[in-house]
Amino acid sequence: MESCSSLRSFSATLKPPLIKNARVFAITHSSWRRKRAAFQVSAISFQKYIHFAVNETKSQTQLVPSPLQEKFNSMNSIDGKSELQMLSFQAPKIRLLRSLCIETEAMQVLDFTVFPEPEFDVPIFCANFFATTSINIVVLDLNPLHDVISQRDYKERYYKSLMPLGLKYAELLPWGGKLTSESLKFFSPIVIWTRFTPSELKNDVLYSAFTDYYKAWLKLIKHAVAETDVSQIMSNREAQHRYLTWRAEKDPGHGVLKKLIGETMAKELLRSFLFNGIDELGCKTFLDYFPEYRCEDGTINEKRSIVGKSFENRPWDTKGEFIDINS
Repeated sequence: MESCSSLRSFSATLKPPLIKNARVFAITHSSWRRKRAAFQVSAISFQKYIHFAVNETKSQTQLVPSPLQEKFNSMNSIDGKSELQMLSFQAPKIRLLRSLCIETEAMQVLDFTVFPEPEFDVPIFCANFFATTSINIVVLDLNPLHDVISQRDYKERYYKSLMPLGLKYAELLPWGGKLTSESLKFFSPIVIWTRFTPSELKNDVLYSAFTDYYKAWLKLIKHAVAETDVSQIMSNREAQHRYLTWRAEKDPGHGVLKKLIGETMAKELLRSFLFNGIDELGCKTFLDYFPEYRCEDGTINEKRSIVGKSFENRPWDTKGEFIDINS
């Protein structure tokens, strides 16, 4: 359980965020600012998360706009009351860095992900945040490209040194309740899965976790060496394609997007932007990867979990070893 003393101690170490080259984000529209002024969810601005990540990346590599930016930059909801803001970039070693921000009168959403090029088996940086006046729901992780339970060498290479960071924020941002076993396959031992009532202190903790995790990811990609073994590159490519296929089909944000922009546009946004690469990195279908979801008529079972197994508490110990609490 989280302690008040831990939060107070953490609060004393916080420093104001440094944002450089803010004019990079001049694309922010006046309509967005008007919505922002009227938005009173939790005194949290997901825009500064994107500012930090883009500026931090630009300080370490040559970041350039992705071709996706021309088509996917902003769109209005069907009722005209909400705006979806998108950014996308690419760089050496980075296949796609992209973000989606949604702001309505009732909620705010951030979906920020960075995918490495297939020549690198570096984890995928993932931040999915949902905020309302009463609750913040958070997933923050360096999603493993390969299985961290069965492939111990992969876990040791990328997560052993990051366990102290994960433990720090696991205390400040406690486990958020039941998580399906299917979803767990795509998370690492340092995943932050949490729910909390909005407050200034909690928002500061979340921002600090995001910046620390992102700097850790940038360090991994900076020192990553390109794979030359064709079979290993293909393995990385398929692993990323499997991840994309799962997310595009079972992403919990699909319902929100469908309500805002309709089923057709929601599917296009998921497949072509948020999880871009499904049509480029492989040709396998969702049911090829996850045949257990096949219905008798050949369609995909719409349930997010069919195993029925979930984890009420964090299923990793302090050393990052998986503990199947349900067994």
